[in-house]
Amino acid sequence: QVHVVESGGGLVRPGGSLVLSCVVSGTAIPIYAMAWYRQGPDNQREMIAFMTAAGLIKFGDVMKDRVFIFRDNAKNSVTLQMKDLKPEDTAVYYCNADPGGGQAYYWGPGTQVTVSS
Repeated sequence: QVHVVESGGGLVRPGGSLVLSCVVSGTAIPIYAMAWYRQGPDNQREMIAFMTAAGLIKFGDVMKDRVFIFRDNAKNSVTLQMKDLKPEDTAVYYCNADPGGGQAYYWGPGTQVTVSS
């Protein structure tokens, strides 16, 4: 059974940085694409960035100048580095794993990020 687990959320001051990590377990097959999304108080889920196993990266509009994404394909993990965080970045951050080949996506339970002074 595939499991997706995020870590690294917490409370950070405006202007600060945070690193989120995600690991996919339960599969020996490299995950085609792994992505980070967030869902704020308006309940809209927004794509922050995704990265394929081949290294293709795409950023969403919400944080594209303030994030960096990288993967460890051997571990099926993905990391999101965020900088210059703002109160409006407060949200639950989710990791998404797309196995490819038309298979269903997997989601983690999310990790809360709160940006506040």
